[in-house]
Amino acid sequence: MIARAATPGDAEALAALGRESFSETFAHLYDPADLALFLETHSVDRWAAQLADPAFAVRVVEVDGRLVAFVKLGPPSLPFTPQGRPIELRQFYILKPWQGSGLAAALMDWALAEARGRGADEMYLSVFVDNHRARRFYARYGFEFVQTYAFMVGNHADEDHILRLAL
Repeated sequence: MIARAATPGDAEALAALGRESFSETFAHLYDPADLALFLETHSVDRWAAQLADPAFAVRVVEVDGRLVAFVKLGPPSLPFTPQGRPIELRQFYILKPWQGSGLAAALMDWALAEARGRGADEMYLSVFVDNHRARRFYARYGFEFVQTYAFMVGNHADEDHILRLAL
């Protein structure tokens, strides 16, 4: 297992991993047309642009040459009023076979250190209200509820919670 900074050459693998991970966790909740619209956000071009932008930081984990997890930090995009110098945990995806392996904790430790190293004093994220596993994970780190947020999957609105952690 190798954890490393993502490079522009990872765009295609990250696009595929994002689509696979989201689908294996949530596909059963959505109309196939809505899911397909959402999965378009995991395009190679979008990943390539973010990987080339120094405002983003992405850590990947690969096993036997295949990406199995990633965490992405970036500038705030959620509808919240910052209290300080925010950074947003944009995505945190781990394929099911590696969930519960300690990988999430290692990636979160990296994300918190990277955020602090970039001068952030608070981190925000959004989490699906019914994603109890993720909500418990974030609670262990001290993330606190800020407000609800309509997370769009195609034309379907899910209730997400925006969470904040003082760094």
